[in-house]
Amino acid sequence: MDLPQQTLSAPKVTQHDMSPMGMYQAADWVVKSVMISLLFASVLTWAVLIAKQAQLTIACRRSQSVLGELVESESFSEAEQRCDELKGGGLALISSTRHELILSSMGEASDDGIKERVQIRLQRVEASLNTKMTVGTGVLATIGSVGPFVGLFGTVWGIMNAFIGIAESQSTTLVVVAPGIAEALLATAIGLVAAIPAVVIYNHFTRAIGRYRASLADITAALLVLVSRDLDRKLTALKTAPQPVKNAG
Repeated sequence: MDLPQQTLSAPKVTQHDMSPMGMYQAADWVVKSVMISLLFASVLTWAVLIAKQAQLTIACRRSQSVLGELVESESFSEAEQRCDELKGGGLALISSTRHELILSSMGEASDDGIKERVQIRLQRVEASLNTKMTVGTGVLATIGSVGPFVGLFGTVWGIMNAFIGIAESQSTTLVVVAPGIAEALLATAIGLVAAIPAVVIYNHFTRAIGRYRASLADITAALLVLVSRDLDRKLTALKTAPQPVKNAG
């Protein structure tokens, strides 16, 4: 007598899409939010790189042009004429110098007083130009320092959900554990992808802005030299000018 054959069916294994997009779609909403924010931060980093690099390149080129004209000039008036068609932050320093010279000429003023006031004005304008140039770099510093921790938060949250799923399924096989862990680690990977370029770009701009500051400082020094030279020439001209002859009474 033949016994009925019993067919044993293998347990059905759920197939997981382990591509980055598949892991994103299978992740928890909190992990998805972390990934989206980190991707946005990464895009913002590269946008800042393009915009700030163009701004710095143009500003440095213009400041070098202004500095070259100032060094070649023999007087402040000549320097103004040479730089009349130029552009850049150096012109703000020249304009500030001219403004102070006009104000000082309206009344009695000593040469030392004029030099001191011109120097103070130039320092304030230089500080303002430096501040404007650093706009945007703070975003890079924030992304570089916070990005890994945001990614780590997504990873911790994802691993916590993965362990909850393991407990509910009552299975510790690699097929059950691996997808949740991989989805969680993807958040950390994206955090590093966002943070590492931000740190490198921030350091690059720190050095580049330092060179721009040095260029502005050179322009300030060149203007002070021209002002001092003009004042000395004016004093020498007064000393060598013929004195009026007084008629005897």
